[in-house]
Amino acid sequence: MARTIGRAGIAAALLLCLPAGPALAATGIDGASMGVLWALPFTGMLLSIALGPILFPHFWELNYGKFAAFWAALVLVPLVALRGFEPALGALAHTALLEYIPFIILLFALFTIAGGILIMGNLHGTPATNTALLAIGTLMASFVGTTGASIIMIRPVLRANDSRRYNVHVVVFFIFLVSNIGGSLTPLGDPPLFLGFLRGVDFFWTTTHLLPETLMAVAILLAVFYALDGWFYRKEEGMPSLQDPTPDRDIKLYGKVNFILLGAVIAAILMSASWKPGIAFDILGSKVEIQNVVRDVVLLALAGLSLRLTPKPVRAGNEFTWGPILEVAKLFAGIFVCIIPVLAMLQAGRNGAFSGLVALVTNPDGSHNTVAYFWMTGLLSSFLDNAPTYLVFFELAGGDPKVLMTTGALTLAAISAGAVFMGANTYIGNAPNFMVYAIAKDRKVKMPSFFGYMAWSGAILIPIFILQTLIFFR
Repeated sequence: MARTIGRAGIAAALLLCLPAGPALAATGIDGASMGVLWALPFTGMLLSIALGPILFPHFWELNYGKFAAFWAALVLVPLVALRGFEPALGALAHTALLEYIPFIILLFALFTIAGGILIMGNLHGTPATNTALLAIGTLMASFVGTTGASIIMIRPVLRANDSRRYNVHVVVFFIFLVSNIGGSLTPLGDPPLFLGFLRGVDFFWTTTHLLPETLMAVAILLAVFYALDGWFYRKEEGMPSLQDPTPDRDIKLYGKVNFILLGAVIAAILMSASWKPGIAFDILGSKVEIQNVVRDVVLLALAGLSLRLTPKPVRAGNEFTWGPILEVAKLFAGIFVCIIPVLAMLQAGRNGAFSGLVALVTNPDGSHNTVAYFWMTGLLSSFLDNAPTYLVFFELAGGDPKVLMTTGALTLAAISAGAVFMGANTYIGNAPNFMVYAIAKDRKVKMPSFFGYMAWSGAILIPIFILQTLIFFR
């Protein structure tokens, strides 16, 4: 399970690397002169992360750091040799100091604090109860992250339904709602949105601009789930009852202090967005602003407080380990190296190796094709993880947060919705998906195969996305 939790943050790491764009231009790494071979290590890194835990899980668990080092070396060595040491170092410093370190600190803080919240007890999994649990998890996801909400809610949901003959659909809808769509309203919810925040997108921009799309998707999914769960529930009534391994008992919540700490996390992030003292440190050509340093120190302190104030049995109840964060740190390092030439080529626009991709998302008059942005971001997020995909299309759309939040608001909304919503299309689209799959399978839920799950998402999610396209993104 730890291995799968780590994947969630890993995909986010991919995104982190994308913001290195400004440094690339400043340090003289010319993307227009780069061929597509420069993108192969990044592709290899993504495929390793997506398929390694599925195809060879034990080997991957023992060697994921070596995979990251191998792909990073295939970029870094020729980058230094052909572009020079200083330009390569400048690009790495920009990405690490302004994107990678802040991102992984937030991920560490949320992972640590959410891991200290434990729900014990058991409810009976009626359609109304299950729908309420999914709604609570969906709301929670935008404040503790999709990974955090999944960690907190999946076991209570499984316990509530472990005496049901038909419970696969409960986990499938859990992945749709709690592990993906629920995280669309704040930068805390899903890695791509926090990367957008680090690039300059306002904290509450997604709250206001994705609220209609999110409410529509959530309302339809909860209604469909309630109807489907009711049909299965009635079907079970004429069958012999199964023994309930976890009899109903009162719900108890442990680690309540962590909710206060989560509020402090939000306050720290809002502080960094509103407090602008104008003090910055120049490190290898990158300006590190004091408010961001303070934010990151506060986040680390809050994680430390969570460790000190949360009883050890509470974390043990969540099967909390440090393995996922260690995996994320190593894989992030590999990803942010591999993404540098990809970003440089994207910045070259029509003069770069990705000119065909630029043409696909551009109308004949030069304006953004928001339908293409929504679907291309979404479809790639379904298989390559949504974090790196978000930043790729953020760059394609110009990479200027002030423009994208105003005149380009529809484009940014399409990119954000595509990345967050369509991460639910496959088990590998967003980090928590495979984690939930693994936990459910371990609890003897007969989860569908990779393609079986896609049959569920294709039948239920794709019609919703088509409807959203017609209503919001045309």
